Amino acid sequence: MVFRIYVEKKKRFEHDAHKLRAEINDLLEIKGLKDLRIVNRYDAENIDEKLFGYAVKTVFSEPQTDDAKYSLDAAGAAAVFAVEYLPGQFDQRADSAAQCIALISRKEKPLVRSAKVYVLYGELSENEVETVKKYVINPVEAREAELKEYATLKTEYDVPRGVETLNGFTALDRAGLEAFVKKYALAMDGDDAEFCRDYFRSERRDPTITEIRMIDTYWSDHCRHTTFLTTIDNAEFEDEEIEAAYNEYLAARKALGRAKPVNLMDIATLAAKQLKKSGRLEKLDESEEINACTVKIKVSVDGEEQNWLLLFKNETHNHPTEIEPFGGAATCIGGAIRDPLSGRSYVYAAMRVTGAGNPLTPVKDTIKGKLPQRKIVTTAAAGYSSYGNQIGLATGLVDEIYHEGYVAKRMEIGAVIAAAPAENVVRKTPEDGDLVILLGGRTGRDGCGGATGSSKSHTEASLTACGAEVQKGNAPEERKLQRLFRNGEATRLVKRCNDFGAGGVSVAIGELADGLEIDLDAVPKKYEGLDGTELAISESQERMAVVVAKENAEKFRALADKENLEATVVARVTEKKRLVMRWNGKTIVDVSREFLNSNGAEKHANVYAARPQPFKKAEVKDFAAGMRALAGDLNVCSKRGLSERFDSTIGAGTVLMPFGGKYQRTPIQAMCHKISVEKGDTDTCSLMAYGYNPFISEKSPYHGAYLAVIESVSKLVAAGAEFKDVYLTFQEYFEKPMKDAKRWGKPFSALLGAYKAQNELGIGAIGGKDSMSGTFERIDVPPTLVSFAVTVSKTENIVSGEFKKAGNKVVLIKPAYDEKGVPETESLLKVFDTVSALVRDKKAVAVYTPTYGGAAEAVMKMCFGNMLGFRFADGASAEDIFGYNYGSFVAEVEGDTAAGELLGEITAEKVISRRGEKVGLEELYGVYERKLEPVYPTLTPTPRILIPTIDYKGKPFAAAAHKAARPKVLIPVFPGTNCEYDTAKAFERAGAKADIFVINNLTAEGISRSVEAFASAVNGSEIVFIPGGFSGGDEPDGSGKFITAFFRNEAVKEAVGDLLGKRGGLMGGICNGFQALVKLGLVPYGRIVDMEENMPTLTFNNIGRHQSRLVNVRVSSNASPWFKNTKVGEIYTVAVSHGEGKFVADGETMDKLVQNGQVATQYVDMYGRATLDVDFNPNGSVCAVEGITSPDGRVFGKMGHSERIGKGLYKNVCGRYDMKLFESAVEYFK
Repeated sequence: MVFRIYVEKKKRFEHDAHKLRAEINDLLEIKGLKDLRIVNRYDAENIDEKLFGYAVKTVFSEPQTDDAKYSLDAAGAAAVFAVEYLPGQFDQRADSAAQCIALISRKEKPLVRSAKVYVLYGELSENEVETVKKYVINPVEAREAELKEYATLKTEYDVPRGVETLNGFTALDRAGLEAFVKKYALAMDGDDAEFCRDYFRSERRDPTITEIRMIDTYWSDHCRHTTFLTTIDNAEFEDEEIEAAYNEYLAARKALGRAKPVNLMDIATLAAKQLKKSGRLEKLDESEEINACTVKIKVSVDGEEQNWLLLFKNETHNHPTEIEPFGGAATCIGGAIRDPLSGRSYVYAAMRVTGAGNPLTPVKDTIKGKLPQRKIVTTAAAGYSSYGNQIGLATGLVDEIYHEGYVAKRMEIGAVIAAAPAENVVRKTPEDGDLVILLGGRTGRDGCGGATGSSKSHTEASLTACGAEVQKGNAPEERKLQRLFRNGEATRLVKRCNDFGAGGVSVAIGELADGLEIDLDAVPKKYEGLDGTELAISESQERMAVVVAKENAEKFRALADKENLEATVVARVTEKKRLVMRWNGKTIVDVSREFLNSNGAEKHANVYAARPQPFKKAEVKDFAAGMRALAGDLNVCSKRGLSERFDSTIGAGTVLMPFGGKYQRTPIQAMCHKISVEKGDTDTCSLMAYGYNPFISEKSPYHGAYLAVIESVSKLVAAGAEFKDVYLTFQEYFEKPMKDAKRWGKPFSALLGAYKAQNELGIGAIGGKDSMSGTFERIDVPPTLVSFAVTVSKTENIVSGEFKKAGNKVVLIKPAYDEKGVPETESLLKVFDTVSALVRDKKAVAVYTPTYGGAAEAVMKMCFGNMLGFRFADGASAEDIFGYNYGSFVAEVEGDTAAGELLGEITAEKVISRRGEKVGLEELYGVYERKLEPVYPTLTPTPRILIPTIDYKGKPFAAAAHKAARPKVLIPVFPGTNCEYDTAKAFERAGAKADIFVINNLTAEGISRSVEAFASAVNGSEIVFIPGGFSGGDEPDGSGKFITAFFRNEAVKEAVGDLLGKRGGLMGGICNGFQALVKLGLVPYGRIVDMEENMPTLTFNNIGRHQSRLVNVRVSSNASPWFKNTKVGEIYTVAVSHGEGKFVADGETMDKLVQNGQVATQYVDMYGRATLDVDFNPNGSVCAVEGITSPDGRVFGKMGHSERIGKGLYKNVCGRYDMKLFESAVEYFK
């Protein structure tokens, strides 16, 4: 029987419905819509009625925030329609609901299907209803669902028996091959098809469809860089400078003895080869594995110098994000993570750089066949941040570049940093008899053809057929892989590893060894009905393939099981150099390695490098008007509403917050994080910065790329890094070159510019990613070469960009420039040394390097952080202020430090002035912040309610009757938990013994084992602490449900009751853990209770999005052992990162909590006053509540991440960070 329930937010919590209603009224200009409801519909099968009824109140809904009904009341509605995911697409909401129910029942997961029902009210025409449907249904991922009830959720699949053999293929002539390519929508061209035909003629057989699909994937531009490897037969030049750079390249090839053809790939990689030959890349870590850029570094751990590897990678998902923004962007960061993760490293930081058209463009002006730019940018931001936040990645810098060329196809780049102890990474050549283990997620139809799809240019017609090409992300699954690969015991068993991205099994496993036999029947499936071709090329995410010796396979699988991961042997390494795949007892792929590695027919092209156009900026004659225009420029204005969606502090290693100063308004130019070490502490940090200006590159791809390198390196130097051991990785994104020599000339010129910059600076690009399909009909992306620069430093050397003190002088340190505005190398290197020396000597206290908006942009943003004014020196020219000054530095210097040219002086008056002309800083900030407010909001209305600032001073809390020299802390890890390492480290530092316990829910038997083992572990612990994260991806619609489902198991509930009621133990939770404590009743009631409508809860932030920033909290009560080392009234700065942090309770409950001293902490403004202002209270919590306790104070929960503390963190935001919570808990047992 199928049970159905409809769940709708209560009126006061219907934020999503309110937001969509406003978008339909304003963006779609449908004024007849008067009201709108969004109802989540769940259908469940293989579940009894009693369990379903219990799940309605605990899984599908929350009594405090939701109305749950067994039928849908839509009386008076103008239209009702439902939306569901396409078959085969991953539905996290339904999957998480099923997993929650299994945790409760300790039985196998039921079948669950979800849909979203839209109920529209008002005077609406049929066309208007269709317009609304088109706006909310992206046909690439979803479809309109039926409203009727289901008889069953089981799907009857036609079980395929074999795959088609393409009879007659080897007999096709050229015209037949061209038709074949078109018929099967292949990415290969006629030459490749001819090459295939000739190969299979030599094999004396026709291929299977699986072989053709697999080969098409293998040779796609995405997988094999076909465009970049195209042989350049002839190059013509209009410009002597570009031709000279090309001749330098040819001379270097000759000196290196390069015999391979001239192509874009060779130009992109030659500088690094030159540096390596000259001995200047001795720290480069090279191997046969292609995981990510890898260099050897020294990391100081508790004062001991250790050998580590630093890995970094940039990845794009331009095509997937264009057609399905959420999934495309989510799997962009997922894919970026998996590359260094496959190198057995721990990925701890990310940068996001994107390109879009103007998101303020009215929806009605959207190009036919395209999604609106606003829809793309906001949905992509939600997708990337959702995935990155769930997996536990500190996103240190987020930027979006606006250029109308990106209407052709969006640019979505994720760049990541990772590290691992060198001893944990073993690289060996696979041998005959070794086994290949598939780790992680199961295989479905999602992503079939993704590699080939992203390798094509597109038209309106082609976009309608791309649904299956977009992969679906499952971040909690990838988090498990992160945990496993942090375990040296596991990684040292791995000979070679490859992640599952483009091409699925065929590429991920197919690249591991020259000879392989793959058993497709062994590949775990999400559902039945997949044929051999789908199993071979599906790009289902969160999977890894590892090669281990046969005798180590079971040990490795056991270690994977401890991390709640599936691990299945699916292939065997063989001596015979062929890729063989078997399915249903038949061989469906059998091709030679030599043929596969050929990458198809050799491609040839001619290149015509056009003369660069002048790219200097127009002169600004009106200072005040120029400053206002700059503040409102899309490429200068505030991106804070975008950036704050991304968790920037997870991992407790963030050295620079995304925005600095006491107002957190000065954006950083380089992200900086401490190397993530699981045990101990380090002061070694990594830095990453990017450089790119599309408005220079569209005029001169050569100079645009050259200056992109300069910009990326200058940003590192501005952050305090020395110009030493700097490494580059490039992102190339260009129009589809076709057979047009002038189109080929753009990436050719750009790569020569980057080559010249590398040679002159003596640094190399050791990695990169190319995407050569940036074309939609007649629109092309701008020539794009984004340079990412990476290095390491010490936290003590890092400097931030916000102005520090009124009265200090500010200088402009700039190199000599040539007639085109490009820095002269020798002069530039001297400038780098000068700036580094000033920072090391603590003479420069704030540094910024001018980019798109020149020194004017730098000064303005440096002012915003602490809202200090600036007076330009009379001698500062308009060119110095507004012009491009790449490679120069704006530096605030102490005292009489002599350096560069005087640019001006910092003032207490909140104005920016020049020669008597003034513009108000508040006015500028208003323009700067409001520009993108309609797209990325930062503001919510502040209720005019007086919030009491609470003081409750109770008696000193007595120590525990049960003493422990080193209290044991039990830290559970659920699917989606991501703060366990930070929490364990905070407790260990405080003197406790932390035990991380991974809950296994792969099977009903695993759940039962976990319940019993966890209950036993509680009985042996003094403290249970639930860390932060996104349990089950925070689905279905409400955080903490995974955790609460588990804790309501009778054995666990009893053990917790005994801990708190008999043994005098402590319990705590932060963020997701706090949500679980509240929804269990442990706070504020001190015991696990069933939820009722009038009980307190935590719900979605008022602003309707994730909030990540630093806030101030004030200690309101000391009636808890957790607050032994604090005093009432003390104010601490704490990192917050949540989407559901708003504490709600009725007036009577709040009064009791205040009277009992249970309100532990409140959000306060800069004056220490409790507030509802969103700048200080990030979620709109009632009475500004940030943390509460149980009546006896021994259970404590809070939203702010007090575990994210350590030396050298948050250097650009002053504050008192350590509340000594963990020390207080430990001391309670002394």
